[in-house]
Amino acid sequence: MIMTCKVLLICLSAPLVSGMIRKMKNIVRMRKGPGILQPYCDLMKLFSKEEVVSKNVSWIFYASPAIVFSSGISALLLILIASPGYQDAGSFAFLIAAFFVLGLGRFFQALAGIDAGSSFGGMGSSREMFISSFAEPAAFISIFVLCVSGPGTPVFSFFLAAAALFMVILAETSRIPVDNRETHLELTMVHEAMLLEYSGPSLGLIELTGHIRQMIFFTMLSWYLFPVARAGSLGWILFGLRIMAIILAVALVEVSVAKMRLFRVVDFLSFAFFIALVASIAAGLGV
Repeated sequence: MIMTCKVLLICLSAPLVSGMIRKMKNIVRMRKGPGILQPYCDLMKLFSKEEVVSKNVSWIFYASPAIVFSSGISALLLILIASPGYQDAGSFAFLIAAFFVLGLGRFFQALAGIDAGSSFGGMGSSREMFISSFAEPAAFISIFVLCVSGPGTPVFSFFLAAAALFMVILAETSRIPVDNRETHLELTMVHEAMLLEYSGPSLGLIELTGHIRQMIFFTMLSWYLFPVARAGSLGWILFGLRIMAIILAVALVEVSVAKMRLFRVVDFLSFAFFIALVASIAAGLGV
């Protein structure tokens, strides 16, 4: 029952995090912009609209939104199961399993982008899989180092692995400099290009899963960056403050740098992998 309440609370607050990131960016840019509740309004509008589907699609296109959503909820459950004692090897296995479950949703979403027969959908699917092939190895190594180092030992390897994981999170959540979620220019889209053929409730379900995925990565990162504020009667308030700190960091990165070209993203994620590799060597040496 407690786990169910946690999952519901995180799922309901996930769109709010996206709205707060957008609001932070507009404040830094000295713009008014939409309110922090705008993602909820967008989701309500999508779920109330009629769905238009191409007659050329197969069952993969229809099943992908449900599979993507199920993978997001399953990954969230695995993350929460690993949260009490994520230093040990068993919890590390749960965290790695969560990445594989999210990869299943990404796989079907890429298949759905190709299944519609749209040139932009195929382009977005190939780019998504191309980027994930560089992001996932860096994520696995950085999570392993963080689990080995432990949250109570802020050593050199700990900070390197946390930096590598933050870079991976920018890629996994389609943030600048890897992707720009605010543009619909076909030649530069990555994640959004796979969703061009979706509409109505199916698109709303995929968008909700995107918010949940972002919350999963932010929650995981908050455990390691702020280990002191994990427990206690004010746990949820402290958890919100930790998420706010990550939101501010993401917003500052997005307004400070420009979107990279696709092949420059390889350098960005390769550097994250190199940092994670150095962190693993440092952790082995006890540094």
